[in-house]
Amino acid sequence: MKRPRSGPAIVAATAIAAAAAGALLAPAGAPAWSQAGQSIRLIVPYPPGGGIDVLARILADEIGRTQGQSIVIENRPGAGTEIGTEVVARAAPDGKTLLFNNNAIVILPHVRKVNYDLGTELVPVCNTASTPTVMVVNSNSPYHTVQDIVTAARAKPGELTYGSAPAGLMNVAFEMLAHQGEFKATFVPFGGTPPALNAVLGEHITIGFVDYPAAAGHIQSGKLRAVAVGARTRIPELPDVPTIAESGFKDYEIDVWYAVFAPAKTPGDVLSRVSGWFKEASLSPAIRSRLTGQAFHPLGQCGAAFAAYLKSEDDKFGRAVRDANIKQQ
Repeated sequence: MKRPRSGPAIVAATAIAAAAAGALLAPAGAPAWSQAGQSIRLIVPYPPGGGIDVLARILADEIGRTQGQSIVIENRPGAGTEIGTEVVARAAPDGKTLLFNNNAIVILPHVRKVNYDLGTELVPVCNTASTPTVMVVNSNSPYHTVQDIVTAARAKPGELTYGSAPAGLMNVAFEMLAHQGEFKATFVPFGGTPPALNAVLGEHITIGFVDYPAAAGHIQSGKLRAVAVGARTRIPELPDVPTIAESGFKDYEIDVWYAVFAPAKTPGDVLSRVSGWFKEASLSPAIRSRLTGQAFHPLGQCGAAFAAYLKSEDDKFGRAVRDANIKQQ
C-alpha cells in the first residue's frame, strides 16, 4: 500500500542527519567501516545522460581515485523518481546501496502518494552541488522571450506544450510559473531530461525546462535557444539571457540540487564515512574546477546543515504545490 508522507516526517530526517553528523558514533573500539573490495551501488532515479547522471559519475570517479572505493552508478528511472528512490528505501542499511536524487525527492510526496517515507526510511547524507535551470525552445521556434511564451499561451490556452518527468522538479517549476503568470500549457510526461530535450529538438513539444548542464551542448551548437534562466541572477555561461525574475516573475528562483541519501538505520560511522567522501570529492580543487566548468556549483553541504536545508526546501515546494493546486498529470 502506498503511504503518504506525514508532515513531521522530514523533521525526523533532520534529527537523523544530525545524528549522522556526530551524535551517532560507532561504539568505542568498534572497527572502522570499510567496503574494501566491494562496490557500492549509487542509484540514480533518472535515465543516463542528464545533469544528475553526469554529476554522479564525476563524483564516483573521484571517490574511486582518492579513496579506492568502487561506486557503480545504477540508473533506475521511472514514476517521477519513485522507483529508484524506493529501491534505496528498501535496501539493507549497510552502506552498500545509496541514492543520488535531486529536489524531486521532496516534491513528489506533495503531488501524490508515494511508496516510501523520506523521514523514516531514508537519511539525508550530503548535498553535493547545485545548478541553474533554463527554459529552452527549438532554434526554429518563434518564441524568443518568456513574455512571448506567456502571450501565446494566454491567447491559445493549452496549445503550447512542455515536457519533463511527471511530478518532478521541472514539472512543478513550470506549473509554478504558469500559476504566477496566469497562463496554461499542456504537460507531456517523459522519463527524464534527455528524452524531453530530444522532443524539443524534434519540435514535438514547444518548451523544455531543464538543468543547464543537460542543455548546454545543444544551446552552444545553436540547436536550442535559451529563453530564460531560473537562477536568482544571470549565469556566466549565458550572460545575455535574462532570468525569469527579470522577465516579469518577481522572486522566481529555481535551482537544481543533487544529494546523497542512505537507507534509514544506516550506522552513524557508515554515514560519516560516506558523507566525508562526497564532501571531499565535491569540494576538491580539481573537481570544483571541473564542475564549475559545466555550470555546477559545488556545495559539500552535509549532515545536519543539509537536513535543515532539506526541511526548508520541503516547506517551499509544499507551499508552491498547494498554491498552484498541482496534481499528478
